Amino acid sequence: MARDQLAARLLRRSAPRNDSSLSAATPLTLGELTESLDAIGGFEARPLVAVAVSGGPDSMALAILADRWARRRGGEAWALTVDHRLRPESAAEAQIVADWLAGRAIPHEVLVWSDAKPASGIQEAARAARYRLLAAWCRERGCLHLLTAHHREDQAETHLIRRRAGSGIDGLAGMSAVREIPGLRLVRPLLGVPKARLAAVLAAERQRFLSDPSNQNPAFERSRLRQGRDAPDGAGLDRLSAELRDLGRQRIAREHALNALLANAVRIHPAGFAVLDPAALDIDETELAERLLGRVALCIGGAAYPLRRARLARLRAGLSDRPERARTLGGCRFVPWRGQLLVLRELAGAAPPVRIEPGTRAIWDRRFAIESPRTAAGGFTVGYLGQNGAIGRDRGLAGVVRGDLPRLVHPVLPAIWDDAGLVAVPHLGDRRGVVQDLPGVVFRPANPLSVAGFTVV
Repeated sequence: MARDQLAARLLRRSAPRNDSSLSAATPLTLGELTESLDAIGGFEARPLVAVAVSGGPDSMALAILADRWARRRGGEAWALTVDHRLRPESAAEAQIVADWLAGRAIPHEVLVWSDAKPASGIQEAARAARYRLLAAWCRERGCLHLLTAHHREDQAETHLIRRRAGSGIDGLAGMSAVREIPGLRLVRPLLGVPKARLAAVLAAERQRFLSDPSNQNPAFERSRLRQGRDAPDGAGLDRLSAELRDLGRQRIAREHALNALLANAVRIHPAGFAVLDPAALDIDETELAERLLGRVALCIGGAAYPLRRARLARLRAGLSDRPERARTLGGCRFVPWRGQLLVLRELAGAAPPVRIEPGTRAIWDRRFAIESPRTAAGGFTVGYLGQNGAIGRDRGLAGVVRGDLPRLVHPVLPAIWDDAGLVAVPHLGDRRGVVQDLPGVVFRPANPLSVAGFTVV
């Protein structure tokens, strides 16, 4: 199909609807968006924000209002469209969105997912690719805020999907209005806004939008939910939204209690291990103690997903009943030491050593940021000291067991090798004197101990 013909068909498909439920809705105002963003806070005086724009009604409405919000403050809002290349017409759709936004003088860029597509789990892979591309664009330009147009119905669907999956109480609170991702934060200012009010913005602006056919594909869980009998609407949606706000406030209260306990009971060492006061595990609120263990294990072990509550309960019980015994969970070892608990990376589950060349950087084992100076004479290998069997051996570095850290920790300390052998163990302060411009190794876990709190707007 010729590009002009395809574009014409897409434009016909994007024409505003005459749905009476949409036309009766009141458009979301700039003042209301401002109130939501003010409640979230954390923006610069002259904000630079990015808006994820698919071309659908929700994201188009947010792009228009966010652009006006940023301009009034002397800032700028960029619209970013990800072309997943999953359908033949996706490039033409992205160009249509670009043309619409150009007509409104809204800066826009298309990001293309050009990688090979998986044979299964395509929706999850596309979502991961989308956020990876969006986050990379933001980091490259120093943009700290990525706005998405998730709205009230999206929040309700998230709750129902998680409820069907047996999610814990925190998951049932739905999406947070703020979520931290490396280098920036994801901001969802519309979670309390009905979808119809966003469509009404476009009707008032006489702005067309695109309709994604995958939203009606029964192969996807959200599509089945929208088409099913259990899809909430009207008064049912109002009640569910109120319930979700209450669940969100309860989650915030639990997070405050957990953060206070973490601050009093846990110390994180820049070498990538934690020291835990075991008295925190014997408090009356056993669920709070289990949450503490889960947060520490995520930080030190680097797991991609939270640990199951049943496993945390068994770990807490074991550490309390037999405090002299070491335990493992989530890629961590919990080892008693001088009345404390050392929480160490488990070598068996750790990533293998990584090669780092001059002028390059890497995230290793989901825990350490490594950067090698451009002036380095050659490449280095970074791994844990225990991975290459170098503990206690000279290999050109006589002091590998010096320092004031417990000997139990030495095997999981980051170490640096070159072709001649061991060069440095940075957190022991030891290095081979003749080697200059070593890589920097900084503990920067994918799951920090302290995270952005759940936010309700």
